[in-house]
Amino acid sequence: MSDAHMMNRTDTAHLAWNHRWQSEEGRADWLQPHEDVSALIEKLQQKGPVKALDLGCGVGRHALAFARAGFETHAMDLSEAGLSELRKSAAADGLSVGTHLAPMTELPFEDNSFDYVLSFNVIYHGDPAIVRKAVSEIGRVLKSGAIYQGTMLSKRNSNFGIGEEIAPDTWVRDGDDDKDHPHFYCSAAELVDLFEGFDLCSLHDREHRKPGSWHWHMTAERKR
Repeated sequence: MSDAHMMNRTDTAHLAWNHRWQSEEGRADWLQPHEDVSALIEKLQQKGPVKALDLGCGVGRHALAFARAGFETHAMDLSEAGLSELRKSAAADGLSVGTHLAPMTELPFEDNSFDYVLSFNVIYHGDPAIVRKAVSEIGRVLKSGAIYQGTMLSKRNSNFGIGEEIAPDTWVRDGDDDKDHPHFYCSAAELVDLFEGFDLCSLHDREHRKPGSWHWHMTAERKR
């Protein structure tokens, strides 16, 4: 298999999500901010002005929460359908959100730009090289000592090892609308290695809505 064909297979998640965001049914489960994010927003509000990035914003559930909290808010995704929905919601609520169409491996922002970057259920959609590049870009745009919050797929997840392994620890299950694009899984030790440029503040392995849907939930500071 050629390198070009493999890249096509390991960098396709945005196509699946773009399709999902075009229907009301597809958007239904992704409209309310996660409780972990809401809790951190409250803490950040107490520290003064915050410039925040929702990386892989989808239809904007967290970006909208940032804007409501008074943050200078930027939202980035490679799905135009998701960004379009976010713009509609922001306009309806009178909120200011800067939207950016770009890949997670090439963030269109200057170095040391943000006080807070969130990437919730996003950066594990790719092979190890894509994931490492995304993490590197997050570190680049965060200020020294600034906060990253995100999720990664745990190797305890019941989907780990099912389907075709198209790259190390990266699985695709053809015919499954939710898993027909790449998903990368890691252990706690592997996660710490991925985020070597960060000081880990918290790490928990949690089940999401479905039994066995284990995800790492993490917060970290960019090293000073």
